[in-house]
Amino acid sequence: MDEVQIRTLGSLGLRVDRAADVSALIGAAYGLDGLILTEADLGPEFFRLSSGVAGDLFQTLVNHRLPTALVLEDFSAHGERFAELASEHARHPHVRFVHGEHEARRWLESLLQ
Repeated sequence: MDEVQIRTLGSLGLRVDRAADVSALIGAAYGLDGLILTEADLGPEFFRLSSGVAGDLFQTLVNHRLPTALVLEDFSAHGERFAELASEHARHPHVRFVHGEHEARRWLESLLQ
């Protein structure tokens, strides 16, 4: 069996600061089995839901069938609406919010079994 290819966005040398960054993310993540995004990988516009960056990112990840775990210790740190979004994605099949990188890797690896 081939080695599982799960990377963090930071290890790819990228961040998502605005919607225009999403296409670079998809290009850099091509061929990966899964992607992990941490709070450090995401700019303020991502957390401001009215900017549309989070929605663009999620839709693109789903369209490209790239399973992605977003690691945030405290979902409510970015406001009530953001916490609701994270809660709604707690069981999403392609884009999931988790509390730690170990949990992220475990979920992404489970998708490959």
